[in-house]
Amino acid sequence: MKPDAPNFDSLAHLYRWMEYLSFGSMLERCRFHFLSQCTQARHALTLGDGDGRFTARLLSANPTVQVDAVDASGAMLAALRQRACSSPDAEARLRTMQADLRRFTPDGKEYDLVVSHFFLDCLTNNDVSSLVERLMPALAENAIWVVSEFSIPEKGLRRATGRMLIRSLYFAFAIMTRLRVRRIPDYAKVFRGHGFHRLEYAMYLGGMLTAELWERRTG
Repeated sequence: MKPDAPNFDSLAHLYRWMEYLSFGSMLERCRFHFLSQCTQARHALTLGDGDGRFTARLLSANPTVQVDAVDASGAMLAALRQRACSSPDAEARLRTMQADLRRFTPDGKEYDLVVSHFFLDCLTNNDVSSLVERLMPALAENAIWVVSEFSIPEKGLRRATGRMLIRSLYFAFAIMTRLRVRRIPDYAKVFRGHGFHRLEYAMYLGGMLTAELWERRTG
């Protein structure tokens, strides 16, 4: 049996300011890097989007997209809905679902866009593999997956700095949310194993943050 999901409710109204105090605008820039590639999506699934800044921008930039937003935190979903529904007719195009994404199974809709910003780092390798397997039947043939994540640079002083940064973040979130994960999963290996190919990527903060665009390829 999996342990309870970490509880992010207490951070719902603080998360944005914690982010700015820690990283300035860098996470924001990373999060929105591939927004322009999402404007043709018809049905999007956002995973753990926190207070909903990306979901709100997506609904505003793409006036026809239908978005299903899933998060384990009811408080985060409430903040997401409040922010996202400021766009015209957004409320009619947004469905929120409170669920532990380590167990969540979609209800069969063909998503052509999946989005996970600074969320996969809350999962283990096995969790990511299980999540992708459960999502695959609900994805369109050429679905794209937009990822923003923390990363450890490959070498030099930046690698040491990155390792210290990641360790301190996991320590802080373990205290604040009871998060048990301690390392970033190898989600790229899982994606490739399920037929995804990375189309583009960008790095921020010397490689400590990465924005990635993946595409599912069939046949």
